[in-house]
Amino acid sequence: MTSNTAGTASTGSTVHMNHDRIESPVDTPNFIDNEFRPSQATKWFPVHDPATNNLVTRVPQSTPEELAAAVTSSQKAFPAWRATSIMARQQILFRFTHLIKENWDRLAASITLEQGKTFKDARGDVLRGLQVAETACGITTQLPGEVLEVARDMETRSYREPLGVVAAICPFNFPAMIPLWCIPIAVVTGNTMVLKPSERDPGAALILAELARAAGFPKGVLNIIHGSVDTVNFILDEPAIRAISFVGSNRAGEYIYARGSANGKRVQANLGAKNHAVLLPDADHNAALDAIVGAAFGAAGQRCMALSVLVTVGDDADYIPALIEKARGLVVSAGFEKNADVGPVISLESKAKIESLIASGEHEGATIALDGRGYKSEKYPRGNFVAPTILTNVTPNMKCYREEIFGPVLVFLSVKTLEEAIQLVNANEYGNGVSIFTKSGASAAYFQKNIQAGQVGINVPIPVPLPMFSFTGNKKSIAGGGANTFYGKPGLAFYTQQKTVTSLWRRENSDTDKQVVMPSHL
Repeated sequence: MTSNTAGTASTGSTVHMNHDRIESPVDTPNFIDNEFRPSQATKWFPVHDPATNNLVTRVPQSTPEELAAAVTSSQKAFPAWRATSIMARQQILFRFTHLIKENWDRLAASITLEQGKTFKDARGDVLRGLQVAETACGITTQLPGEVLEVARDMETRSYREPLGVVAAICPFNFPAMIPLWCIPIAVVTGNTMVLKPSERDPGAALILAELARAAGFPKGVLNIIHGSVDTVNFILDEPAIRAISFVGSNRAGEYIYARGSANGKRVQANLGAKNHAVLLPDADHNAALDAIVGAAFGAAGQRCMALSVLVTVGDDADYIPALIEKARGLVVSAGFEKNADVGPVISLESKAKIESLIASGEHEGATIALDGRGYKSEKYPRGNFVAPTILTNVTPNMKCYREEIFGPVLVFLSVKTLEEAIQLVNANEYGNGVSIFTKSGASAAYFQKNIQAGQVGINVPIPVPLPMFSFTGNKKSIAGGGANTFYGKPGLAFYTQQKTVTSLWRRENSDTDKQVVMPSHL
């Protein structure tokens, strides 16, 4: 690869730190056997800078031969990688995390260029993935088995062993974080991985592949393939792939969970959300509204944990003007602009969908208190911008409330009591996260006990746990009934299988009768 884009994966490449047109965009390669290999694809997906819609690169629909080569590479690598001592794998992961830190800005620049996030938010994307990698470096204290003397001269030991070849299907909204939810835990436990980044922004994943190679990942431990539906179906159907991690939309995730599970694979799938913030009258209103505005409009609302619903308890007359004023104060611009607070959304199609859902709210009787549709940046007139938008007088039956908008849009509902707020949140089909803003410990305790969302914030707007815990969404936000295994102890369990060994070593020789019944050697 050449060095003209932030998505470049060649060592020592130049970081593209602006939104200027790239004169000669380079096609995105596959990464197989620790080599960046140009694809022989006949179908390509263009990647555009969301701020300018200038072409950044083209992503291949990897050919069947390339897909098969990636899996074969991972299969060949697995026996030796599994046999590599856990201490040796740990040392490689230490080097990997160090290289991520050294290339932090390079990774962030790739995200800003291809995904549209502000540069400071893109650095946060890298940070949250880096934290998972750093936690995985503690594998030697996280993976010990257990032993128990179960009878005289007899003991049972339990072990956790790698599965084999595993896969990750990653979304566009966190190009570094989600791959780093998967790669460190999967490989440090002894698996080999085939990873498919989003065809909308593959650059960060390829930089991570380059860093993995530099850190000492042997050939085949990490392979990267590209594409859309054909690649996903290959991963779902390929017998050699034992487990699949997915983050994305409900439609895709439910399909992936059903087809992958039907093929006998482990599947973890984190899906959509409709996250609520409940604002009580006793809250520190200024601090709460600052937090809510940041969580609703940061990353242009393209987070599965974005706050998209504000529920006020009691009189809301004072909140709406203050909220509008704070939202209007956010700077909407391209991600490399130093003062940018809200960048563009990923594509023109996403922009059209967001604006249609805003319009549906107005059609169904909501009030558009702040309208971000049709926003034009003077410097970036071709960008996919939607400015912060606030809908009031929203009811739970409206489409703008029921569907995930995935844009910088906050819908506003008001109820009379905390109990009504809890009922409203619990009636929603999604269950990723919810926050409450209050100064009352009793109200917070009552809320956290009775609310059904999996991740609860008390005066915290985006309550995603750090990687020593696990992502804990529930209901329709998680496919298959709510398995939450992306990191933490459940993540280790997902990427390993348990083995127990029961052994008998008699202390003295003795004649024994034939054993024709279940043993009861006590």
